[in-house]
Amino acid sequence: MSLVSAFVPIWILTAVGYAACRWGLLGEAAASVLGRFVFHLAMPAALFLALSRMPLSGFAGRSLLAFAVSTVAVVGFGWAGASRLFGRGPGERPIWGMAAGYVNSANLGIPIATQVLGDVSFLAVVVLLQVLVVAPVILVALDRHSDPAGRIRVRRIASLPVRNPVILASLLGVACSAAGLRLPSAAAAPLTLLAGAAVPAALVALGASLHRTAPSRAEPAEPAEPAEPAGAAELTAVSALKLVAQPVIAYAAGLALHLSAPQLLAVVVCAGLPTAQNTFIFAQEYGVGEAVANRAVVVTTTLSLATLAVAATLLG
Repeated sequence: MSLVSAFVPIWILTAVGYAACRWGLLGEAAASVLGRFVFHLAMPAALFLALSRMPLSGFAGRSLLAFAVSTVAVVGFGWAGASRLFGRGPGERPIWGMAAGYVNSANLGIPIATQVLGDVSFLAVVVLLQVLVVAPVILVALDRHSDPAGRIRVRRIASLPVRNPVILASLLGVACSAAGLRLPSAAAAPLTLLAGAAVPAALVALGASLHRTAPSRAEPAEPAEPAEPAGAAELTAVSALKLVAQPVIAYAAGLALHLSAPQLLAVVVCAGLPTAQNTFIFAQEYGVGEAVANRAVVVTTTLSLATLAVAATLLG
């Protein structure tokens, strides 16, 4: 029952976004506007506050290596398989890989870690790995795709942290943590309010996108890639990678690294978390892979309860 309670707010807010868009309460551009609000303002505020308050001493160890192995394997397979198996273009492949292996470590991870693991110490390490390693790789690939010539330019990549609010906020948060700096209350209070809007706004935007039948912002005259819907086979593949392959690989890696039973449980539970809604926010911001991202978040969030229950029963 405790696991179900962690999922209920996610389902409700996504349904609220869908209903509000269906009833015309938010306008045709709701998903786009909310998505950009989350990407440029709320999400950076949330990441900065979380990372600035998080000690960096735990960013090492065999548990992290086991989780990293599962992430690299699943994201890499999804990235490559999106093209070979489903004909997805270059811009959609990073989103496909992210949908397969980037876990919801924030709004779902925190309550689930508290209820199943008893603490969130390992989850904090997972957040660091995803924000500081995985997300920048995804964003660099998306940024490259956004270049008209599809080139990797050193100057453009070097300036990405300045141009991308997610990476910039993460780096600033880590720097503050490393230096032991704490914001004065006059600065922390508005950031806290803004950060609190990140999760609900992202979920409402996700629900609104599920109802949207046409893009809410102007499309280029000749889009680089057609926006094809995500079929049942594609969603099944994403869900299988996220909810079966990633926790199984994490379990095997944990055994190979001789993790203790509590460490193994933490690694498998974190690997079994559903696709993060950041996947949809990134897809929406760069205008690629939205068809896969929004449905992958909803499907894996709905089905991941079974994966986590099995993990907690067998390893707990």
